[in-house]
Amino acid sequence: MSHHIVAVKNLRHTYPDGTVAIQDISFTITHGESVGIIGANGAGKSTLLHHLNGTLTPTGGSITIGNFPVTKETLPSIRRTVGMVFQNPDDQLFMPTVYDDVAFGPLNLGLRGEALEQCVSNALAAVGAETLRHKPPYNLSGGEKKRVAIATALAMSPDILVMDEPTSGLDPYARRQAMHLLAAFSHTRIFTSHDLDMVLELCPRVIVLHEGVVVADGAAIELFNDTELLEHCRLEQPLSMRGCSYCRKLAHIR
Repeated sequence: MSHHIVAVKNLRHTYPDGTVAIQDISFTITHGESVGIIGANGAGKSTLLHHLNGTLTPTGGSITIGNFPVTKETLPSIRRTVGMVFQNPDDQLFMPTVYDDVAFGPLNLGLRGEALEQCVSNALAAVGAETLRHKPPYNLSGGEKKRVAIATALAMSPDILVMDEPTSGLDPYARRQAMHLLAAFSHTRIFTSHDLDMVLELCPRVIVLHEGVVVADGAAIELFNDTELLEHCRLEQPLSMRGCSYCRKLAHIR
């Protein structure tokens, strides 16, 4: 048994207003995989991710992490196993200083003293944010906030790292830094993103959602070459795959 395995079976979620966000989704992600979940706005990506650590409760179906179903009773263990990084770091950073934010989770697990200090230091070092430890999060740049948000997840020593739009809102330099950071992780990684070039670079496997349904699951390079599928799902090829013909088309449009 591996706590890294994520098994989703016939997952459904309907919001209180009657909106059906995801319906009968099934897939399995195994130890060490890096998987991109893509789709247009409203496809159900964020809703799906919020089920993986129990932030949302499914209307139907099940999620299993290792051999443990995600239930109210297993949530403390699940949330130590699954580190969640939200799309907006301000939803994750709420303490007076960066140190306090990164220490929050381990403190709730009972860490104190030198063990807590080492845990926070290791998490900040992993994201290159050691010099930020005493700063208030609201004074950080967007890229710095992303790094610290990732550090709050790493401080819990998760086996699985789940990230919603990890490069959104970043300038090109901060985006490249974030991609180098994510590429270095040995965790099982699950991303949602509209940044399809990032997905192509970091995720050998892609799951495509469309209107709450999994319409494709396979090798990223193959799915990104399926222009009919992409058009159906209101997606486009990553820029890096469009080549000179695309550049000529752009030049002609301009």
